[in-house]
Amino acid sequence: MHPAYVYDAVRTPFGKYGGGLSGTRPDDLAAFVVRRIVERAPGLAGESVDEVFLGNANGAGEENRNVARMATLLAGLPESVPGTTINRLCGSSLDAAIQASRAISLGEADVVVTGGVESMSRAPWVLPKTSKPFPAGDLNLASTTLGWRLVNPEMKDRWTVSLGEATERLAEKYGVRREAMDEFSARSHRLAAEAWSSGFYDDLVEQVPGTDLERDESMRPDSTPETLAGLRTVFRKDNGQVTAGNSSPLNDGASAALLGSEKAAEAVGLDPLARLAGRGVAANEPQYFGYAPVEAANRALERAGITWDDVGTVELNEAFAAQSLACIDAWGIDPEIVNPHGGAIAIGHPLGASGTRILGTLARSMKASGTRWGVAAICIGVGQGLAVVLENEEGR
Repeated sequence: MHPAYVYDAVRTPFGKYGGGLSGTRPDDLAAFVVRRIVERAPGLAGESVDEVFLGNANGAGEENRNVARMATLLAGLPESVPGTTINRLCGSSLDAAIQASRAISLGEADVVVTGGVESMSRAPWVLPKTSKPFPAGDLNLASTTLGWRLVNPEMKDRWTVSLGEATERLAEKYGVRREAMDEFSARSHRLAAEAWSSGFYDDLVEQVPGTDLERDESMRPDSTPETLAGLRTVFRKDNGQVTAGNSSPLNDGASAALLGSEKAAEAVGLDPLARLAGRGVAANEPQYFGYAPVEAANRALERAGITWDDVGTVELNEAFAAQSLACIDAWGIDPEIVNPHGGAIAIGHPLGASGTRILGTLARSMKASGTRWGVAAICIGVGQGLAVVLENEEGR
């Protein structure tokens, strides 16, 4: 087996729903990060890219017909470079990186561009086909922006509750309090703003041509636990705890990472940031999707041959504060090592792009701090979780 390395990572700023990136097609967002990740590697020629793996959760609009292949062509890479699109909902781009790393480990590829894209603003409404032609009654459009649509009637009701209601149930099951959620959320905004001010994201985030957006658009640096405590609950009126303030928002954006073998260093002209040392996937009851990263990360650590005591940095995608806190508590780790540069509650969660965002952020964070071991983990709707372990070999 050949080791797989992360050589570089880049992403767009993440725009609000209907905000600064809503006028840009998702295939153009994807093409931008694919093009930039290749251009940023000083020795890399387009024809040296063995394949492009991109994640996308929707696939119902302008990102249809295999957005990875479309982005590869639009980015100006040679027509001989293949591309494949991977859909594991919120974990799509982390899954893309995992599959790319497997190809490298098996010796089937040396240089792979991986990443993901989502434009939740431009997700279309869809009209289901009727069982009979020319129906006399009205038909309803279904939004493809987020969550369940066109549900199979054989699915059990408890599986198909909304993401917010599922999180309410998770908070009840694992004893997560509203006060802790709001404190965690305020921390996410504060740390994201501090990371931008300190220049941490300067080399990791690039502005999309033709747009004015330079920073993540959902950040609210003035958020405090007190202001967040004043927000109404969204999914339950009486005994709810989940609000817009302690949930990730709807967003648009794209991310990419350059993965390669050890010998790829010469071809790309870069030193690796980190080695991908362990991978893990897990599944549990769909309504407790937010807890699935617990077992996924534990499996990734076991395969890397280390324990939580060895881990210095964690990037956990903050779909909701409640599920993030439940995972952190289950792992028994210091909360301060989690998302030190802010998380998805502040930065945003464009579904297909989030996995490579946390992977790239983790690799850059470990390089900057000298941390040897790190974990990137993400929860996935319908009850799945993914995780990878990175090793910064200079941190030995």
